[in-house]
Amino acid sequence: MKQIHVQLFGAFSELEPGREIVVQVAGEHVADLRSALRELLAERWPQFRAGLLDYSAFADEQRVLRDHERLPEGGQVAILPPVSGG
Repeated sequence: MKQIHVQLFGAFSELEPGREIVVQVAGEHVADLRSALRELLAERWPQFRAGLLDYSAFADEQRVLRDHERLPEGGQVAILPPVSGG
């Protein structure tokens, strides 16, 4: 298991006052993090609209990460929900 520190932005920032959670991930790819986070949301925050996770991106300090890419060595990522504006 790999520990990933996820910085929370947008609607996700409402989950924790510190705007960061630690997720235990069995695999090494962004898709594995997305899956682990889906399970964690259902367990700890069942009222949260977990479908938002399907439309959110993950990023390291330099770029947006795709599901097929490996998680960063440092174990730090941000989750970026979609935004709309006018």
